[in-house]
Amino acid sequence: MGGDRWDESRDRLDRLVAENFSLQKIFTVHRIDRETSGLVVFAKNEEAHRRLSISFESRDVGKRYVAVVCGRPPWKEEACDLPLVPNGNKQHMTIIDKFRGKKSFTRFVLLHGTGSYSVIEALPETGRTHQIRVHAAALGFPIACDSLYGTNQKLGEKPVLLSEIKKKWRGDPLEERPLLARLGLHAAELSLTTGDSVNLLRAPLPRDLSSLIKQIEKN
Repeated sequence: MGGDRWDESRDRLDRLVAENFSLQKIFTVHRIDRETSGLVVFAKNEEAHRRLSISFESRDVGKRYVAVVCGRPPWKEEACDLPLVPNGNKQHMTIIDKFRGKKSFTRFVLLHGTGSYSVIEALPETGRTHQIRVHAAALGFPIACDSLYGTNQKLGEKPVLLSEIKKKWRGDPLEERPLLARLGLHAAELSLTTGDSVNLLRAPLPRDLSSLIKQIEKN
């Protein structure tokens, strides 16, 4: 994503990757929000880092995210181009600012929907901090369990429960455990163009998000 991203876990992850490949130094090319699961890209040397960084800066990289959002969008496809800028608070939030904000663009595709939650595909063409989260919330469909940008919505930051999705759920509400209790956003694919070749990188859905999406698809 963009160079304005804040991520306090980055250095720790860098060290783990370097140790795994027995390298003294690893170079970060593409990182994601701390709360987001999925693909992160590192380079083993400076030359690879330079070439990959140029690809990201020139937008020769396709990015595909899968998300669970609150509510059911009335559209099959939608786009958001609201300009974004970090607001500098302690939570490192991003806000919409038509005067100071940087150009930002995200395309959304509805994949599956129920009454309370839906599965969408997010295709960002720019890489601002929290871009997908802010744009999704601005459209009225915040990402599930988003503690920063879902608090003003009907479902907001609360965990996702099976009883909210399954029409004839008969469990005990006092013993019900959440299907998802963290941000429902996953960096699923990256397509890297180098010369005449395209490399497609994929990260499978984590178990909790995969189980939730299957329940949404069934209902």
